[in-house]
Amino acid sequence: MLKFPKLFFQSNPDADAFESHIRPSAEQRRYLRSCVTKISDHLKPRITQVTKTVLGMDRSVIPRFRTQGSWSYDTCVVPAMTPPQEMDWDYGIYLPVTVWKANGPPHEMAKAYFDLVEKLLQDLCDKEKWALLPGKDTCIRIQVASWAHVDVPLYAAPEDEFEKITESVAVLKAHTYDSLGMESIDFAEGMQTRQQWADLKSVVMATRKGEWKPSDPQVVANWFRDRVEEHGPQLRRVCRYLKAWRDHHWGQGGPTSVSIMIAVAQAFEPRDGRDDRAIEDSAKRMSRTFLGEIREPGIDDGKEDFNRLQDADRRATALRFGELAAQILQARESALHERELVVDRLHRQFGERLPKDCMRVEIDSDPDAIRKTPASRVAVPVIPSTKAG
Repeated sequence: MLKFPKLFFQSNPDADAFESHIRPSAEQRRYLRSCVTKISDHLKPRITQVTKTVLGMDRSVIPRFRTQGSWSYDTCVVPAMTPPQEMDWDYGIYLPVTVWKANGPPHEMAKAYFDLVEKLLQDLCDKEKWALLPGKDTCIRIQVASWAHVDVPLYAAPEDEFEKITESVAVLKAHTYDSLGMESIDFAEGMQTRQQWADLKSVVMATRKGEWKPSDPQVVANWFRDRVEEHGPQLRRVCRYLKAWRDHHWGQGGPTSVSIMIAVAQAFEPRDGRDDRAIEDSAKRMSRTFLGEIREPGIDDGKEDFNRLQDADRRATALRFGELAAQILQARESALHERELVVDRLHRQFGERLPKDCMRVEIDSDPDAIRKTPASRVAVPVIPSTKAG
């Protein structure tokens, strides 16, 4: 039996491993962080100024801003194919509503809110030479680079609930995260800020069509962080590996990032020092999971099916996960003299960003692995005739 976790991860952050190649670079993080800072600096005073005249509040309120999605979960990966794939930073705007009714904000406020923010962001795009991309119903998308965009979803919650929280943007200092080695902004905010945002209980999202929809992305974030605290950082790495694997096999489409993340976390079993085995285990489970619905009671009482694929695509995706698990198993069952073939086999699954270093393929001396290795047939030795004396 063989093992090859060093192809995927090494604790040295400068190591030439798959994980280091698929994570956003410090330069990319700094650039995107500067983009969302410009967005909040531009929008905050302008939205505040017109909350009475345009949005119908009975007094001025200050919007809040929060990073969410994969940058919050710390599972963002560099795309395998650019274009069409891009990095996506989700940056939510949260509006404290002073005129909250029993069933939410006034209906007409949703359209006014969406139109206002889109107009203000168009002004910023003109200034920064960014592109405002039309057509998204649930957010406003800004193309900030050929390789990345920022999605701006618009939320609202009762003003009295906001009195319990502090704005996270005020504590986001880029040099602090860099010195601590933390790429995830939301993670770096710490448990206190996490609890403060969790105090928002009545969150709705404005759509382009002028509707309010119940939507609180913090619920997913909290559930996933609980799983990471339970299982350790290997869970996050496996989610990144499988997202990067998805990007290598699907130029567009395929299983969504959040469906991969939830499916991996639901039944994750840590493998100490063995990211190769953890990937294999997860891929094997997901070859069954993606055949059906993916629901999680810990997120929304299981109401939402996170598997957005149609039936034919579910079957194709399940087959691909099954093939990944089978290829890793076959690689592990290879002989040491075949390690170049092992690397080639893994390369076909994960692409060029996986190091082509066969010296990282080693003998698996784990007793359990040795016991499970099937016996191989060997030739009967030839014993020549001998004469004593």
